[in-house]
Amino acid sequence: MITVSGVVDRMGATLLRARSATGLGAPVADVVIVEPGDTPRPGAGELLLGVAVTAVSDAAALVRSGAQHQAAGVLLKPPFAADAGLRALAERLGTALVEVSADAAWAQVTWLLRTVLDAAALSDADITEPRGDHGAAAGDLFTLADVVAAIVDAPVTIEDAQSRVVAYSARQDRTDPARVATIMGRRVPNDVLARFRSRGVFRKLSLGRSTVFVPAQPDGTLPRLIVPIRMGGELLGSMWAVVPGPVTSERALAFADAGPVVALRLLRWRATVDADAARHAEQARLLLHGGEGWRAAAAELGCDSGPHRVVAIDAADPPTAPEAEGARLALRQHLARGIGRAPVVTELGGVLYAVVGQRAGAGGHDVLRDSPLATAGPVALAVGTAVEAGELARSREQAAELLGLLRAGLLPGPVAVWEDCWPALVLHRLASAAARADLDELGPLGRLAELDARQGTHHVATLYAWLRHPGDPRRAGAELGIHPNTLRYRLKRLHAVTELDLTTPEVRLALVTQLTVRHWGRTGAGRLSAPD
Repeated sequence: MITVSGVVDRMGATLLRARSATGLGAPVADVVIVEPGDTPRPGAGELLLGVAVTAVSDAAALVRSGAQHQAAGVLLKPPFAADAGLRALAERLGTALVEVSADAAWAQVTWLLRTVLDAAALSDADITEPRGDHGAAAGDLFTLADVVAAIVDAPVTIEDAQSRVVAYSARQDRTDPARVATIMGRRVPNDVLARFRSRGVFRKLSLGRSTVFVPAQPDGTLPRLIVPIRMGGELLGSMWAVVPGPVTSERALAFADAGPVVALRLLRWRATVDADAARHAEQARLLLHGGEGWRAAAAELGCDSGPHRVVAIDAADPPTAPEAEGARLALRQHLARGIGRAPVVTELGGVLYAVVGQRAGAGGHDVLRDSPLATAGPVALAVGTAVEAGELARSREQAAELLGLLRAGLLPGPVAVWEDCWPALVLHRLASAAARADLDELGPLGRLAELDARQGTHHVATLYAWLRHPGDPRRAGAELGIHPNTLRYRLKRLHAVTELDLTTPEVRLALVTQLTVRHWGRTGAGRLSAPD
């Protein structure tokens, strides 16, 4: 059963804000509207909506009644929920006090609360039948898109704040490549976003509440009429209509008037999506960490038959923080399409993990060939070994270890498969174990490193390349990016500053061991794994 804190998190800070420090862990069973003139007699676990509250004294009476009957909490609008005396009373009685946005209608809040409770009830009942794109909430948005399309007499798409398509109208009589690509990809393509951004469209949407008209563009993109979708101070998304040209003020006003209605449906959709996402993430973490309950998680996520591999995905960060977050959202959206019967994608410790089915006779690279991972953009992919569902935690640990080597530049990338990388894993684990023995203190290697740091020489790198390619100055020089004669000169300088007998096998083996520890131990950790 969902708690008061869970309800507040699902509804979001735009609508609800916890004002008390106690009672937030109480389970919520139902929602009760306290109308003017009512004498509240709530049941245990009910949320009381203070619709009738017009004074602090009314609010205090409601809090006392809720505490007496073990209600889950009391919801009030400003300024009552912020009253210091009322908050102290609620905390003394152990009743949760939650503030509702002043801009939200009580009917909207009630509807959204029931949506959250219904989604939590489905999760508790372990109901896993297909529900399309998040069931009735998305169905309402598609129906609403058709209604708005009739109002504005144009095809319509409804998008969230990240330009992902949530719903679109059935009519396709007026379209262009940008609309087709948007609907097919369920997201506005990057090049289309760039064109609209250059015209200041998104800046206007973020600042205003009225419609924005964008004329036709030279590349064939048809005109657009756009309206922001807001609830309170938050921009939830936008509606886009493909129009033949400038529209009348009456039609533009009717299009804008649909915004608040769409905002209500969009909030309901988001609450449902958040509930589904939370359930998915919980089950995915259980599966990737193993332990009790993995069988039920595997069955729910569709990973209970046949071997699977865990892939650790590290997106290359774009230059700026907003773009980085956009890229991560795009990658997560991209990965959620087409990986097996029920995609398993979750984030652990800043790394995305995907569980990918292993076909009979296929190798580590083959699991990526037909999945969105192969075209997900500039990413590093580390692939654990193929295992049954009960051993996915081991495959996840392997993928995390490989990803650490990719990040440190110890593997060429961008794809590393467990079975193919055993030499690198042997050397890295050996180096990690030997690092505690302080091998640099033995022999001349430490002094050579000090000379390199102080004088800008390259003794250590030259020695490592020469020992890796003994008797082959051409290959050793190529590894360092220098001419073979330059390599020979460096070796002569090296012999001048230290007495090294490289003809002795034991000396060569000891130096190779020390240099391997230096090179393969530079991740700063031993065997890497994702945090809990």
